[in-house]
Amino acid sequence: MKKTLLKVGALLMAGMLVLSGCASTATTTKEAEKPAAAGEAAEPEKKEADEAAKAVKVGFIYVGPTGDGGWSYAHDQGRKYLEEKLGVETIIKESVPESQEVEAVAADMIDQGCNVIFATSFGYMDYIEKISKEFPEVKFFHCSGYKTTENMTAYFGRIYQARYLSGIVAGMKTETNQIGYVAAMPIPEVIRGINAFTLGAQSVNPDVKVKVVWTNTWYDPAKEKDAAIALLDGGADVIAQHQDTAGPQQAAEERGVWSVGYNSDMSSFAPKANLTSAVWNWGPYYVEKVQSVIDGTYKSESYWKGFEAGIVDLAPLTANAPEGAQAEVDAAKAAIIDGSLNPFAGPIKDQTGAVKVAEGSAMTDEEMLAFDWFVEGVEGEIK
Repeated sequence: MKKTLLKVGALLMAGMLVLSGCASTATTTKEAEKPAAAGEAAEPEKKEADEAAKAVKVGFIYVGPTGDGGWSYAHDQGRKYLEEKLGVETIIKESVPESQEVEAVAADMIDQGCNVIFATSFGYMDYIEKISKEFPEVKFFHCSGYKTTENMTAYFGRIYQARYLSGIVAGMKTETNQIGYVAAMPIPEVIRGINAFTLGAQSVNPDVKVKVVWTNTWYDPAKEKDAAIALLDGGADVIAQHQDTAGPQQAAEERGVWSVGYNSDMSSFAPKANLTSAVWNWGPYYVEKVQSVIDGTYKSESYWKGFEAGIVDLAPLTANAPEGAQAEVDAAKAAIIDGSLNPFAGPIKDQTGAVKVAEGSAMTDEEMLAFDWFVEGVEGEIK
C-alpha cells in the first residue's frame, strides 16, 4: 500500500509541475487541492491486493466427504467463505485417511502450486508435522492437534463452550434423565466435549446420566446410526453426538425422540427431533490466517479461541426445545463470554466420586487439552 500511495503522490506532483508552466498560481493550487476520485485511488490498491491473492494457493485436506453434513461440510463452507472474501484459489481432497497417505496428498498439493495447506483431522498431526519440515516455504495449519513447527500452526476452537450450552437444552428436555452420546474416538477433544455437555445438562438437571458409546470412526453413517439406536434401546430419550454425519439425528427422528447435533446446524436432517447443534464457523479464521500469509505476517501458533472469536456457537434452538431453554442458554453464554462462568471450574468429581477439580479452582488449558477422565454422571469407559 505504501508503494501505491507513493506512486499516486508522484503523479500528482508531476501534474502540478506541468500546470505551473501554463497556468496561474491560483489555478495550480486549486487543481492540486481537488481530491482524486475514489475509484482512481482505490483501483491501484485493489489491483495490488488482487495480485497478492493470486500469489497464494490454498489446499484443504478432509477426512470425509464435503457432503457429510457435519465436520468436512463445515470446513468446506469455511473454504468457500475464504474464496469469496479474499479471491484466493483453493483446491480440496476429500476422504483422506488418517495415515501416511496424507503426506502424499499434501505433497501433491504442493506440486500443484499450493503454498498454504489446511489439514483438518486430528490423526493427520504427525504426518503434517513431518512434511512441514520437508517444505519450510509452505505454511501448514493442522486442526484439532497440539503440535507446531516454525511453519505449522495448530488450531481449534473451544467447542466445549457450545457443548455446555447444548447440554443445558438436553438436560431440560429429557424425561428419562438418560441421554445417549455417540462418540467417535477416545481422545481428549472428544472426552472434553462429553464432559462439558454433561456438566451443562447437570447444571439444570442434577439427575441426568450421559451414556457413551464409541464407534471408533469419524465417518460411518450406518455405524453412527446403529450406535444411537443401541442407546435409545437402552432408555435414552435424547441423543447427542461427536460424529461427522447426521446418522444419530436420523435415528432419533425415526424413534420419535430428541437430538442434539454437531458441526453444522443439523435441524434439517431431523426436523421433528433436533433441539439445537454445537456448530463451527471456520470462515473468518481461514480469512484471517490466509491474509496473514498474503501480508507476510504469518507466525506459527497454537490457536484455541471460543465464543469471543465467533469460531464456535450454538445453532438456533428449534421449536422442539423446551420452554425456558433460550433464556438459560442466553444467560450461560453471556456468563462464559464475560468470564463469570467456566464450564470446568470446581468442584468437579470424576466417575468414582473423587474430586478432580477443587472448589475455587478451575482446569488449566493444558489440563483440558489432556483430558483422559469422565466427570461424575457419565456412563462409559475410555478405552
